Amino acid sequence: MTLQDDLKSKPPCHPRACAIQDCLTKNGYNEAKCAKFVDALYECCQAFYEKNGEDAISASCPKAGLLKLKMQQRKNQAT
Repeated sequence: MTLQDDLKSKPPCHPRACAIQDCLTKNGYNEAKCAKFVDALYECCQAFYEKNGEDAISASCPKAGLLKLKMQQRKNQAT
């Protein structure tokens, strides 16, 4: 699925949240092995908030402020 498809899902970004759960289950809940799925969810959620505003709600996304914090933490870990 594309980012646009995932934004249109009910709730928005839900397929990406499910992909994280599937990955964690298959990998003994080792988050390091599922980092690309977490990044994909955050990408979708960021696009969701850019489109709908920071007060928008999706059950699949952390709140906008928390999302920004999580994305910054991931960026800092990568450097």
